Amino acid sequence: MKNNNQLNIPEAREAMDKFKMEAASEVGVDLKQGYNGHLTSREAGSVGGQMVKKMIEAYEQNLK
Repeated sequence: MKNNNQLNIPEAREAMDKFKMEAASEVGVDLKQGYNGHLTSREAGSVGGQMVKKMIEAYEQNLK
């Protein structure tokens, strides 16, 4: 199975990594640079959920 974890704009990787670290910090998940195989599914899901929440909030702010 092919990994589709690629960004359309390679330069965006650093910004996305920073965004992910901020979201992890906000939900209290100890995220490290690189591989994070120690995370539970719940922890990983809470980071992803926080990222989506922040993206929706930013989108809604742009609508105003």
